[in-house]
Amino acid sequence: MEAYRDGNVKAFDQLYGRFKDILYRYLTRQISNPAIAEEIFQDSWTAIIKNRHKYSVKSKFKTYLFHIAHNKLIDFYRSKHNSKLDLISYDDNNEDLQDNEHLSISLDHKVDSLNKYNYLIELLNKLPAAQRDVFLMHEETGMTLIEIAQVMDVSRDTVKSRLKYALNKLRNDMGHLK
Repeated sequence: MEAYRDGNVKAFDQLYGRFKDILYRYLTRQISNPAIAEEIFQDSWTAIIKNRHKYSVKSKFKTYLFHIAHNKLIDFYRSKHNSKLDLISYDDNNEDLQDNEHLSISLDHKVDSLNKYNYLIELLNKLPAAQRDVFLMHEETGMTLIEIAQVMDVSRDTVKSRLKYALNKLRNDMGHLK
């Protein structure tokens, strides 16, 4: 980011290539409307471009990027006066769950896996927004507790607590599906 700030346009291409997929995946898990997720995705990158001259190294670029995206999400929900964060619902059109001919897994196993996946998404929707946000940042992006704390402007202990409660709730509710 420092190279981009200093005028190296190719550095932006590298940043975008490295982080576009995890940012987009995070946003689509947070927003039930793909068009709105795409808009927030674009707004986040636009903010990076617009404010590149103001950038100073205080944390990893990924933390900086997700801080911007997280704030854009908050702004969106505040503007819509919507206190309930909805996750995208997954269906049979999800590419990750599409039937792969080269796999020799039984149909029963596939149906069971799809049911468990859909149930997990349902449980994620039921988590309090703060817990769900921490869980998705941790699991989808691989961010550390400290990085998530920086993104959310809360303490590391708050993030740790939210993640612990989210994991316990999910484990408890998924436990009977073994």
